[in-house]
Amino acid sequence: MLFDTRWALIRDTIYTYTRWQVIALLFLGFSAGLPFLLVFSTLNARLADVGVETATIGFFSWLGITYSIKVFWAPVVDRLKLPILDRVFGKRRSWILLAQAGIATGLYLMAQVDATVNPELLAWCGLLVAFSSATQDIGIDAYRIEIAGERLQAALAATYIFGYRLALLVAGAGALYLAEFWSWQVSYEVMAALVGVGVLTVLIVREPQVNHFAAAADIAHKIEQEAANRSHLPPRLARLAGWFYAAVAGPFLDFFRRYRELAVAILVLVAVYRIADIAMGVMANPFYLDFMGFSKTQVADVTKIFGFFMTIAGSLVGGVLVVRYGVRKILLAGAIMTAATNLLFVLLAQYPPDIYTLAVVVSADNLSGGIANVALIAWLSSMTSASFTATQYALFSSLMTLPGKFLGGFSGIVVADFGYAEFFTISAIMGIPAIMLVLFLMSRGERLDALAPKVEVEPEVRA
Repeated sequence: MLFDTRWALIRDTIYTYTRWQVIALLFLGFSAGLPFLLVFSTLNARLADVGVETATIGFFSWLGITYSIKVFWAPVVDRLKLPILDRVFGKRRSWILLAQAGIATGLYLMAQVDATVNPELLAWCGLLVAFSSATQDIGIDAYRIEIAGERLQAALAATYIFGYRLALLVAGAGALYLAEFWSWQVSYEVMAALVGVGVLTVLIVREPQVNHFAAAADIAHKIEQEAANRSHLPPRLARLAGWFYAAVAGPFLDFFRRYRELAVAILVLVAVYRIADIAMGVMANPFYLDFMGFSKTQVADVTKIFGFFMTIAGSLVGGVLVVRYGVRKILLAGAIMTAATNLLFVLLAQYPPDIYTLAVVVSADNLSGGIANVALIAWLSSMTSASFTATQYALFSSLMTLPGKFLGGFSGIVVADFGYAEFFTISAIMGIPAIMLVLFLMSRGERLDALAPKVEVEPEVRA
């Protein structure tokens, strides 16, 4: 009997992870993760390596803001059909292919631009990559939801995350290795060619047959009718009112009606929780390369390859801790650990470069980051309403990265004026508001539990 049960489990696992949808999401996850570091930390390493001033490097981090504001053009991707492409590939695949074309074009142009001669042009090319990448994320998220039923979504998410992390490794350590042994031009040209992995995948896979956004269209139609009947609006304005409510106002109204006086505190915590982590990350590679004097291969070995496994380990540990102790306690632990590990970089800056010390600091930073990120995602997921799950989570995910990326743009100025040790101290202090807000919301735990959406979760995981 026990043998039969184990065999059934193995058989179901093999069947699930050999489904074409699950395999497709592995490659689409790779396509989604590839551009991210190429306009963030890898680009910062390139700029530092060729002698661009730290103040200028800091401003380049603003390219990442596009990922934080993608919610503003997500309704366009969801509603607008692309001419010709839509008839050939369908709505989801056509938008993903268009975005991939923008990514490949932008990366190839970035390879040809001399960062020291024309940093402005490099920034514009990077903006094309970042905007196209964020658009691709919108399309792939919609494709993942629509391509399979609810029971297969966990497997789809698992393979997507693995592909995404693998792409981060390629675009991080891989790009640094290529730049070390050849040049930055070759590195970015190879990355542009690797976009073909995603393109080929989209050409092979099927278009979803069911559009799960029909409910939003129904809501928009009802609001359109009410707006036309009560306010006597022209048909076009009535349709605009219906679209706006379904796409934008509805999720906000639902959230504020549910959490009432605690809504503002929740949103502020979402905004500030990752500030310390994101702001510190902007200057990490310039710190390793310029200030500490490590080689690109050493940075790749420790921060990209070794750091990759430590982040995965932190995520796994965070998941276990959330189940064991509840999400709010681990949210607090993550906030404290993120601020505390930033102070380790202050100590690192006081001593001569040592690869083993760097590995210890990076391990602590990535472990704490993995734990904090898992706790934040679990907390945000538990607060979304079943009626607006995708939209509310998109709004939360945008808000949780935007302030950190904006403030990160000034990080180069802080380093130039005060130094790296002072900068890391300031980044640690920036984590204090998150700690205080988590403590505040923990004191209102019963109130939050009463207001949380009534969904089936494990008893230990509460909003």
